[in-house]
Amino acid sequence: MDVRFSTDPMSFQGMTSEELRSLFLIERLFAADEIPMVYSDIDRSIVGSAVPVAARLQLLGSKKELASDYFAERREIGVINIGGDGTVTIDGREYAMSNRDALYVGRGSKEIFFGSRDGSKPARFYFVSYPAHREHPVSRITRDQADAVALGSRKEANKRTIYKYIRPPGVASCQLVMGLTELEEGSVWNTMPPHTHQRRSEVYMYFNLAPAAAVFHFMGEPQRTRHIVMRNEQAVLSPSWSIHAGVATQAYTFIWAMGGENQAFDDMDGVDVGNLG
Repeated sequence: MDVRFSTDPMSFQGMTSEELRSLFLIERLFAADEIPMVYSDIDRSIVGSAVPVAARLQLLGSKKELASDYFAERREIGVINIGGDGTVTIDGREYAMSNRDALYVGRGSKEIFFGSRDGSKPARFYFVSYPAHREHPVSRITRDQADAVALGSRKEANKRTIYKYIRPPGVASCQLVMGLTELEEGSVWNTMPPHTHQRRSEVYMYFNLAPAAAVFHFMGEPQRTRHIVMRNEQAVLSPSWSIHAGVATQAYTFIWAMGGENQAFDDMDGVDVGNLG
């Protein structure tokens, strides 16, 4: 497990592009028959993926990083499948996971296995985990069951649909809020005008990008922004003091996940585009 440590807003401004990428960008995800993970001191989040090809993959605990006998001993997990049909098995119960299906895995879930229906068209599971203070039941949410909200316009190149999967009151969790945003063809901007939310951090994972395409992800304090160039199926960590917005060379989809002390989706501090610097 890769362990990352964040920085403060002042130190952030003096960092090189390479330093920013080393702290906030997660480049290696979705490796066949592996579960790569990044542990961040930002709200103690863990970001990972699982692509089971030859066999099922088990999500194990860690004595070093987690000091736990099993991964979800003191954690909750949100999972979204962006690949072929698959399964997530929790303590012997199998949950079918088609493309864009999500699964909430509550604290206390001991045995967690990721599988694919067809190894030649494997599932591609992406997950984000935060510490949890109580148990909530495992819940499967299909794309059709997600709370869909249409936003933006073609004129502003940000016409998009937000799908809220794990959020109150629909799915109970301790602090995790998770979903995905899909941009329409011809739209390239997300979360613009941007915002911050001091009460929680966020993780973005961009996908559905062509190999030659790029996302320019903006972060930092509103008046002193920086950017990180990202590619398909890469994720980026966003501290509570930072904006998180992006523009790409084509339409795309991204999964967002938040953790912190407030789960209200609209709890955010908006930033006027005219005040960005």
